[in-house]
Order: sequence, then structure tokens, then C-alpha cells
Amino acid sequence: MELIKIFEEYEVNKYQTIYEKLSSMLEDEDNYNETRWQTEIVDILLLLYPKYIAVFKEVPVNADDVKVKSLDYLFVDANGHVDVVEIKQPFAHAIMTKGKYRDNYIPLRELSGTVMQIEKYIYFLNRWGKRGEKFLTEKYKKELPENFDIHITNPKGFIIMGRENNLSKAQKNDFEVVKRKYKNIIDILSYDDLLHRLRLSIEQIKLR
Repeated sequence: MELIKIFEEYEVNKYQTIYEKLSSMLEDEDNYNETRWQTEIVDILLLLYPKYIAVFKEVPVNADDVKVKSLDYLFVDANGHVDVVEIKQPFAHAIMTKGKYRDNYIPLRELSGTVMQIEKYIYFLNRWGKRGEKFLTEKYKKELPENFDIHITNPKGFIIMGRENNLSKAQKNDFEVVKRKYKNIIDILSYDDLLHRLRLSIEQIKLR
């Protein structure tokens, strides 16, 4: 029996459970505080992206020996490379403007501000370089495999925020333009995008 067939039912159940969990959270989002919401989403992301073996919260970054920055979440993959993740609660209007500016919908302040924030985090991580790798490896060595080294090699940023279910087709098109603008360093995902990816994964497995 092909190995992929052995785990097919498990994979469907896994994605279906995550889908139902995320859908339930979105329906009941008012009853979540920020900390609980972020914790639940981190668990979901680790299941969806198994390449990550560890995640650390409120990670100190001191690239200029003057001011310490604090990253919300630092994800570490199996090779020790790190990525930066920002998780925002899914407020109804947090992505694109309702009105047009010069015939285009533009990012709302929360989205543009989060993009700027994560770009700065990546900038400071890259500046920190070898010093940062040594600091982070030492700081988190008890939570990582033995002789495991952390590497800062052009980290990628992930932003999880907002809903698309209340956007018009034109707003969604302009949002796609915004996402593609930053695609080389930042992957911007809405919660509806996460649900869509889960649905596609479930459907694709069932077609095998």
C-alpha cells in the first residue's frame, strides 16, 4: 500500500478538525481575548506548517545595542531558520478601505502598520546576524534539540489578520495586489484565506 494512502483518512480528519475549530473561533471571536486567540492560532499554524518545530513568544531582539525590540512570535524550522509571525484578531474592517483613493481601494492603517512593523522586525533580525544567532541559541537551548543552532538567514514574515468575507470583488482584487507587493518577504493571510486553503486541502486529499 502506498504510504500516502495509509495516512489519507488521518489527513482528512486533521484538516477537517482544524477547519471546524477555526470556523467556530471566527463565529465566537468576541469571546476571545488577544492572548487566548493568538495561542489557539499558533497551535493551528504549527499543524498546518509542520516544518516548524518550535515557536517562541515575545522574543527580544537587540540589533543596535540601544533599544531592545520584542517580536510577538518567532517560528523555528527543523533546520534552525527563523521566521517572524504577527497574529491579529479578525476584526471585520482591518484590511482595505471602504472608499476609493484615486480609483483604488487601499490598505487600512492596521494592515499597513502591521506590514511596517514586521518589516522592521526582519530588518533588525538581519542586522543582529551572528550575534543574534548566538544569543537566541543560548536563550532557548533548553527548549530545542541538543546541539541545535538557530540561524538568521533572510527571515520571512507572516501576517495573519482580518476577514475577506465582507469585501467586494474589487476590494479583494486590490487586496491581492497588496499581498503580491510584499510576497518576497511577507505572506499576508486573512482568516478566510486560511479557511479556503483548508477546504482545498480536504478536497484534494479526497480526490486521490
